Amino acid sequence: MILDQMIIDKVASKKTTYESDKSSEKPIRSIAKAVSWRVIGTLDTLVVSYILTGEIVLATSIASVDFVTKMILYFFHERIWNRIKWGK
Repeated sequence: MILDQMIIDKVASKKTTYESDKSSEKPIRSIAKAVSWRVIGTLDTLVVSYILTGEIVLATSIASVDFVTKMILYFFHERIWNRIKWGK
């Protein structure tokens, strides 16, 4: 039992990075995923905003702010989830 605990402690304390962990993603992949998803999401926001407001300028402003803020949030969301071993 002591040996088991020592092994568990050693494995748990080992820090891994995307360079050494082949199941992890590089940050550039997270950025590419964030941008591609935000393009789709922003088009949706643009269409919904236009339908609700009837003004293309206002809809474009809403979609632009949405694009930037949600892309940043998605990037950090991906990086956090990349550190979680559950489901890998």
